This record gives sequence, structure tokens and C-alpha cells, in this order.
Amino acid sequence: MSERREDLTRPIRVALSNDYEIALLGLAQMLARYPGQVQVVDITTNPELVQHHPDVILYDTFGRLPEHDEKLRQIVAEQEAKVVVYSWDDYPEEAARRLGAVGYLPKSLSAAELVAAIIAIQGSDHPRPAEQQEEPVLTWPGQHLGLSQREAEMMSFITRGLSNDEIARRAYLSINTVKTYIRTAYAKIGVSNRAQAVAWGFRHGFESTDDTGL
Repeated sequence: MSERREDLTRPIRVALSNDYEIALLGLAQMLARYPGQVQVVDITTNPELVQHHPDVILYDTFGRLPEHDEKLRQIVAEQEAKVVVYSWDDYPEEAARRLGAVGYLPKSLSAAELVAAIIAIQGSDHPRPAEQQEEPVLTWPGQHLGLSQREAEMMSFITRGLSNDEIARRAYLSINTVKTYIRTAYAKIGVSNRAQAVAWGFRHGFESTDDTGL
């Protein structure tokens, strides 16, 4: 009984996982505003480095594709914590659950809504966090250069060597949508072809840290 009472009073321990550390920093900032409900114990790009016994692993899909996401599969297989996918609609919930995730949370959630959803998934009796003003801004590679998160994701795929058709098929986007994101990204970073884009990506930190495949 005392152990259960302690579980109800301590914050839910959360680990954040993605290939790009910078893509996790804004998410960590969001969660840090609710220390009574959640505590970020790991921010990692390596699935083997979730070390501090989290209750929940929040898996940010920035730069990931839902088809054959071996990193998600590995995290689910090797970690005891509940794995929750944090993504856009083009990473389908059914794909996340098929790979073993116990939950799926959209990136449209506010910080308070995200924390409340984590509490619900964990099955905790923690009080739901109150809404706060001035939501922190998520961060991602290339943001300071004007790239939107979707444009930055396209650059990460291009840097990894995917073709437009591969991106469209595996990201569940139309080829025209992919081309639009790439075209606007190229205009913002000042390149005009694939080779220049790949070289730019390597110079600006878009090389993935993941070694489990795309």
C-alpha cells in the first residue's frame, strides 16, 4: 500500500527519444512546466541509452517514417516502459500500434493536454495539469533558418538518401505534397538540386544519429 501511495505522489518519469536531440529540446521544455505531474529523466537519440527507468517513453517521430520503423520496434522490444508515439497524422496510429506502441499522441496537443494524455496512458491518479499561457515553441533542425518542421523533415529524408517517391510512399503523403515541401525548403536554404541539398543537410546537422535503419 505504501509503495502504491508513493507512485501516486511522485511525477511520472518520462524519457524522450528521437534521432535528433534538438528536436527533443522544445518537447522537454514543454514537459518541464509541469514538474508535479511529469519528470523528464532521459533525452536520447540512442534506443539503448534509456537508462533511468522511465514509466513512459515518448517517441517523437521527427525525421522518422512509419513503414519499417526498426528504431521504434527496438525500443518496444528492449525497454520495459510504455512506449507512446508523438507524431503528425501522416504517421498513422495503426502503424505505431502495430509496432508495439501503447499510445499515440498528436503534435497538435498543447503542453497541458500532452501532460494530461501521458497521465491517462500511465493510468495514474495524478491531478490533470491546469492550462497555462504562452506555450513554449518546439524546436527542430533548421528552425533558426526558417524551415518549418515538415520542411525540415523532408531535408532529413533527403540527407538520408530517400527519393521523392520513397518519401511519399513511406510517409503516406502524395508525391505533390512531398515536392511542395521540398521546393519551399530549397528556396529557404538557397539550393537548387538534390546534390546541393544533401551537402547542405550534412553541413547543418541533418545526418541521422540512428543506426537501426530508416
